Amino acid sequence: MNNDKNIHPIFSKLVQRSERESLLKQKAKVIWMTGLSGSGKSTLAIGLERTLLNAGKLAYVLDGDNVRSGINSNLGFTEEDRKENIRRVAEVAKLLVDSGVIVICSFVSPTIEIRSLAKNIIGEKDFLEVYVNASLAVCEKRDVKGLYAKARSGLIKDFTGIHQAFEAPEDPALEINTENNSLEQSLNTLLEFVHKHI
Repeated sequence: MNNDKNIHPIFSKLVQRSERESLLKQKAKVIWMTGLSGSGKSTLAIGLERTLLNAGKLAYVLDGDNVRSGINSNLGFTEEDRKENIRRVAEVAKLLVDSGVIVICSFVSPTIEIRSLAKNIIGEKDFLEVYVNASLAVCEKRDVKGLYAKARSGLIKDFTGIHQAFEAPEDPALEINTENNSLEQSLNTLLEFVHKHI
């Protein structure tokens, strides 16, 4: 929290979120998708965004690789940098949800602590945690980005699932098992869940 006496936020004088939601005819939420690399987070996020747009809803995906190529390009994968990555993402998501947008966040966010940080910044009422669940064996077999192979060979350090554990959510708002369900089934489950909240 910045306590600088020269900072004077004007949030209360600006157009309010309720006015933007009324204009957009939707309720803004943050859909926080967590799971191992290769579990299907990005694929589901892309499908959800496109389907919502086709239904006349304004949604925006914040994806790990996209964010790390821009606003977080100066961060690595140490524990400290991972926390800062998620802190920045959560602050951006908070601004977007205040603008009335449905925000779809796709991040490994491997620990309960790091996801709690995001939830605390965004606000519990706006934070919907979705656990995209697939076993390490299945994610490694998919290895769509070749990251597991690089981690196994030592080219990538601090990789979740290989060098660091993934802590599954204890009580997610939704769990989608992409190991035992098709992409279509998984996306339909996600859509049905999201429509109840927006």
